[in-house]
Amino acid sequence: MAESMRGLSRTHRCTEVSKANIGETVTVMGWVQKRRNLGSLIFVDLRDRSGLLQIVFDENDIGTDGFDKAGKLRSEFVIAVVGKVEARSGAVNENMATGGIEIRATELRVLSEAETPPFPIEEESNTKEDLRLKYRYLDLRRPDLQRNLIMRSNVATLTRQFLAEEGFLEIETPMLTKSTPEGARDYLVPSRVHPGNFYALPQSPQLFKQLLMCSGYDRYFQIVKCFRDEDLRADRQPEFTQIDIELSFVDVDDVIAVNERLLQKMFKETIGIDVQLPIRRMTYAEAMDRFGSDKPDLRFGMELKNVSDVVKDCGFAVFTGALEKGGSVRGINADGQGAMPRKKIDALVEFAKGFGAKGLAYLAINEDGTYKSSFAKFMTEEQLDTLVTAMQGKPGDLLLFAADEDDIVFDVLGNLRLEIARSLDLLDKNVYNFLWVTEFPLLEYSKEQGRYVAKHHPFTMPMEEDLDLLDTEPGKVRAKAYDIVLNGTEIGGGSVRIFQNHIQEKMFEVLGFSKEDAYDRFGFLLNAFKYGVPPHAGLAYGLDRLVMLMAKEDSIRDVIAFPKVKDASCLMTDAPNIVEEKQLEELGIEISEEVVEAAAESTEE
Repeated sequence: MAESMRGLSRTHRCTEVSKANIGETVTVMGWVQKRRNLGSLIFVDLRDRSGLLQIVFDENDIGTDGFDKAGKLRSEFVIAVVGKVEARSGAVNENMATGGIEIRATELRVLSEAETPPFPIEEESNTKEDLRLKYRYLDLRRPDLQRNLIMRSNVATLTRQFLAEEGFLEIETPMLTKSTPEGARDYLVPSRVHPGNFYALPQSPQLFKQLLMCSGYDRYFQIVKCFRDEDLRADRQPEFTQIDIELSFVDVDDVIAVNERLLQKMFKETIGIDVQLPIRRMTYAEAMDRFGSDKPDLRFGMELKNVSDVVKDCGFAVFTGALEKGGSVRGINADGQGAMPRKKIDALVEFAKGFGAKGLAYLAINEDGTYKSSFAKFMTEEQLDTLVTAMQGKPGDLLLFAADEDDIVFDVLGNLRLEIARSLDLLDKNVYNFLWVTEFPLLEYSKEQGRYVAKHHPFTMPMEEDLDLLDTEPGKVRAKAYDIVLNGTEIGGGSVRIFQNHIQEKMFEVLGFSKEDAYDRFGFLLNAFKYGVPPHAGLAYGLDRLVMLMAKEDSIRDVIAFPKVKDASCLMTDAPNIVEEKQLEELGIEISEEVVEAAAESTEE
């Protein structure tokens, strides 16, 4: 039978009790982690979000009824304990913050009993994730997850404090907006009041924060939910949180400077890491050329080398064929991996094929300086020596090469270097390597749509020196865009925005929008631009990804209270789910038979 708290008031959280409190009477409350009955004494580890505290029940102190009650405690019972703080009578536990003290109980109340949980409430649980997510309210009791969410709260609080001190105003923007399909797929919300019409949940507050700059608010921020209906992966969710920032009368350097100070404060005060300023910058072109990625991980080397000129006259058709088609031949040097078994090399070849490679050429340098290679018979000894020199190869190294269109070569080798680094345990989570990647392409060509599309969004400012290329070579135009990368993960990105009408109109023209199309999609923003718009720029962080890296986790699900799984469903609440026919009728929505049948088949599976 659960008891009342009446007359009791908690005086301390578990780890707020220390040796300084010895001799004092305190009241603590929390969950029973475990109970040990030694006959004359009962020991209980009490847990709350701060940590663990040992409680000692002695019949001489708590009485027969209290002692009997303590003997019936089970894991996850919620209890209140009044008692005196004493130095620990047994061995000191150096692994606990409260390992040198204990509470000798004088009163016990069982506030809530608990069934046996479906899995142990413990750190670094080995329980399958699906089961933990079904009982997420229990999973969230685990100390490691609680530390993650406390860290997330601290990051959000520090961000608010810092930006307020820098003159930013926190302003909310709407959740129900207009669909502007130029990016990821929208989540749509049907309107009952306007039958047949839909709101969209925001993919970002982009247009609204630009309107706030038009309205003269100068510096805006918001920690805001955003939504994208896209396939999930470890660092992606259908709903996610952004730290959204916009500033007026600034250029690239101004935005970078304020965000560097924010990151420095955030990492120092949250996890004690000193971020050295200024953070290194690298252009998109250099990042792709050296690392095959626009978010390179700089914790290790293994840089790409362009050996196209070295192999252009060799007899290996895979290399020469790629060059004849306008592609390139590039390689990476897996330092010290020359003795890698053929089975592992074959696995790397299959891995490369997953990123579009037709194959992967390799050359192992034996300790005696001889070569073992998949293509040596097509090249002279001199050509092989020249290639090895170009790759800075030495005895014991493994050289891996991709030959194809540049985009494929970059994708293959960029991912291959990461795969090898993972297998060699080169990705140290205790190292925090920041990088600004700048001067992204403004546009990329979509074969599917048969036109150029914006790499970021249609309001990104081109580099001034590239404006003339919009008419002649739009694919070569660089953007005043920048991403902040941490350990190979993009944690934020932004750009300087277009604020001049003639440039915005030219941008829409290049994207294939007629003036009517542009106004139909973005008219409210374009109309606002007619009334005086300041130069402005901004950036948005993925809060979930940022905290994931700070907490040294591999998935953002471990830093989100109630995450979705890969099919965007919630195992705990069973969302999404069907709704009553009456609700659909009010919205004028009818579910097709095909959808009903597909849903039934999915449920059966």
